[in-house]
Amino acid sequence: MKAYVFPGQGAQFSGMGLDLYNENDIAKELFNSANTILGFKITEIMFHGSAEDLKQTKVTQPAIFLHSVILAKLMGDSFNPDMVAGHSLGEFSALVSSGVITFEDGLKLVSKRAIAMQKACDLQESTMAAVLGLEDSIVERICEEINGVVVAANYNCPGQLVISGEVSAINKACEKLKENGARRALVLPVGGAFHSPLMNPAKEELEKAINNTVFKKPTCPIYQNVTASAVVDESEIKNNLISQLTSPVRWTHTVQQMIADGAKEFIEVGPGKVLQGLVKKINRESEVSSATIV
Repeated sequence: MKAYVFPGQGAQFSGMGLDLYNENDIAKELFNSANTILGFKITEIMFHGSAEDLKQTKVTQPAIFLHSVILAKLMGDSFNPDMVAGHSLGEFSALVSSGVITFEDGLKLVSKRAIAMQKACDLQESTMAAVLGLEDSIVERICEEINGVVVAANYNCPGQLVISGEVSAINKACEKLKENGARRALVLPVGGAFHSPLMNPAKEELEKAINNTVFKKPTCPIYQNVTASAVVDESEIKNNLISQLTSPVRWTHTVQQMIADGAKEFIEVGPGKVLQGLVKKINRESEVSSATIV
């Protein structure tokens, strides 16, 4: 069985999508309509902007979404997933590609999500840190012992967990995690505490937009970050998407569940190969590849 997976923030690179734009009229049309929907020329930043330009949350998220969704569209009939999943932001790409929401609605939600997250980041100084070489349960326990907001945010693969929260609490947690045997506990260059309670203001803003968007049944099961299990019911998909911003990304559990449900091959749709690396660390037997246009 084939699982198609969609990357999240961090997969962006300067020049992303330019080849798709130059070589295909459908891609050109979709990129140009994205400029109109967003109200600024995201193509200029994607194709010719610097790495620094692409780092702005309001640019990064729509850019990765566009690259993934347009690539899936250009695959035509060769895009035939038995199941889909997306890492954080990638869940929106998965929803569009499996027919749950339209391209336009997906892009509007992603843009709103990015701006709402940026606003939430500006309210309070917060950050994230990658923890390597410790069991999840130890990381969770140490986070609970720290005064202040710090939670497990991204379960990326065994031995790699990202924590999220207030700057002071993250720093304290990093010290304690190293004392408890973490190979590394490294503060990340991100602007805020994604997938933590500090994203509540963004969640409230996004919830209204999600509730005003038409959701349809997916063409195949979608494995969502919040539950790490197969979902096909529209209202359940909607509720999980609303919870996503303040809940952890259960990527390890998602991939394990997809494998348990029959996934043999994981195809990454979008820029980069981050998810292929994570899938291999979760299960060495799985086949991984990048999506290609036939």
